[in-house]
Parts: sequence; structure tokens; C-alpha cells
Amino acid sequence: MSYQIAVLKGDGIGPDVVDEALRVLDASGGPELTFSEYPSGANCFKQLGTPLPDDSVAACRQADAVLLGAMGLPDVRWPDGTEMRPQVDLRFLLDLYAGVRPIYLYHADHSPLKGYGVGEIDFVLLRENVEGLFASMNGGIQLRNETAVDSMVITRTGTQRIAKYAFELAQQRCAERADQSPGHVTCVDKANIFRSMAFFRQVFDEVATGYSQIDVSHAYVDAMAMYLVRQPEAYDVLVAENMFGDILSDLAAGLVGGLGMAPSADIGTDAAVFQPVHGTAPDIAGKGIANPVGTILSAAMMWRWLGHRHTDADALAAGERIEAAVRIVMAEKGATTPDLGGKMTTHELGSAIADACN
Repeated sequence: MSYQIAVLKGDGIGPDVVDEALRVLDASGGPELTFSEYPSGANCFKQLGTPLPDDSVAACRQADAVLLGAMGLPDVRWPDGTEMRPQVDLRFLLDLYAGVRPIYLYHADHSPLKGYGVGEIDFVLLRENVEGLFASMNGGIQLRNETAVDSMVITRTGTQRIAKYAFELAQQRCAERADQSPGHVTCVDKANIFRSMAFFRQVFDEVATGYSQIDVSHAYVDAMAMYLVRQPEAYDVLVAENMFGDILSDLAAGLVGGLGMAPSADIGTDAAVFQPVHGTAPDIAGKGIANPVGTILSAAMMWRWLGHRHTDADALAAGERIEAAVRIVMAEKGATTPDLGGKMTTHELGSAIADACN
């Protein structure tokens, strides 16, 4: 099989880290990939008057998958003061409802928490991507420069599909574990205060009745921020509303070394975008010190998604080779970029992972 991949490198360090992910994909030995690059981001806005041209959106719709770098720059903003956010716009345009954020500790020295070894922090934060507080992103109200209002939107169908995704992901993770220990899904909300969150929990619990083999728990989002610091090993799959998931995903990334180590996928019924969690970091763009691991692991997620979607064992194996290569390289003390205390350049780390794929 062969796949068409749309590449949106974006702004700041986006091109730096995407180039290393492309290098690793070429070395991963999977099915044939054809990469086509399209303009997007804040610099694209400066040149073309839009951060996400229609042709780029059309290409993302037609591609088998999308590999995306960080987008946006702090000094390029809309008249209302908000930053360009084409990666978020793309989620809504393609209905990429599932934000998948794997959290895995690759080296004990990467975590600020003491006493955790490789793989002992291993969970997935699942974020509903197109509803919640983000649903009013382009429709908030500001009155007389005095009052501003954004609304929380929770729908039954939207909550059902993200809850179902969470339980099926827990089943998949269970099947892939050596001991096949039961999957566990935790609903993260604020159901004790907000009617919208009580509804989110109600619908989640209704979906849960169809997955009796999966353990279920609930946690309020403020308490979960503490639980993740105190006992991250206790969690398997967490599912949350858009904004809560956005906040917790950065906290979770901090447990395993920071945003440079955090991959993600935005997945819908008909399309998927793979990108690192981090921002554009314009202060270090082009300096060769950005950590490419989050983007490289996002590329591995892309292989896995293509493999499951098309029943392609070669694609699944390529994703596993990339993940194994990251584990091999990360096992070496100091084998990382300056954000984690290492001295490797972006290119050196990407090349080391590519070499380890062979």
C-alpha cells in the first residue's frame, strides 16, 4: 500500500521538528509515503492574507493523513487580540473530535517526580476536540469593551462519540499489554458545579454500560490535577471536555519531560492530523535546539492510525519501530536536547532516532 501525506510545517520551530519527523518516517521501513507540503500558519497569513488557505484545507481532506507542525506567532493576531490558530480551525473544519494525547515516561531523569522508571507513567489523555468551551471560539460576545462571554457547549452525540472512543481505546490498550490487565477509563469533569458537566458525566455513564469489562471511575478536574502529580501510575485512559483536556495535557506532559516529549493526534471519522503538543517557540526557531521527539512520536501515531484504519500490518510495524527507536535513544543518559539537560541538536537527535529504526 501507499499513502498520501499532507504536510503543514507551520511557524517557529514547526519546520525544524517536522523535518526530523520526515527523516524518521523515511527510515521507519513502512509502506510508501508521498509527502506534499502546503502553506499554513501566521507567516502564511503575512504572505497570503489567511493562515489556512482553502487549497490547504482541501489537500488535508483528500490526504490519507496530515502531519502538522506548531502554528501561530505571538505578534500576529486577529483584530480582537486572539492569535492565529489554524490548527484549531482545522479540527472544526474536519470534525476531528478526538484529541489523543499519550503520556509515557521514556527516562526516569526526564520526570520531575521521583521514584518513577521507564514506562511506569503510561496513560492517554483523551480530549473532546470540537465542543466544550472551544465551541464558542469564533462566536464569543464582547459588549462595549466591558463584558466578554464564551459559552460551554456539551451535546449528547458529541459526548457519546468521545466516550465510546475512550472505551475502545482502553480495550485496545488492554489487548496490547503483556498481562492484558483490565482497561480503565476515568471521566474528568466538574459535575458537582456545572450543569453542562453533570450532563457530560451522565452521557459518559450511559456509554459505560456497554463496556462492562472496562473499569470506570470519575474525578473532578481540580482534584485530577493533584492526582496526576501524586499517582500518575494509577491511570490508563482519561476523557475530558475540550478546555479541561487542554489544560491537563500540558500538566501531564510535564510529568514525562515537558511539551517537547508529548505527541498528539486529532482524529475524526474521515480524517486525522498528527502534531506535537508544543507551541511555536519563536525564540529558539532555527537555532537547532528544539526537541523533535514529540513530533517524531506523532509520526509513529500516524503509522499506527493508518495501520488500524487500513488493516495494514506493515504500517503498524513501522509505528512500532519508531517507538522502539525512541526508547533505545532515550535510554542513553543525556541523549536529548537542551530542554532536558542534553547537548544534542534537533538534527542530531532526529538522526539518532532514524538510525535506531534500522
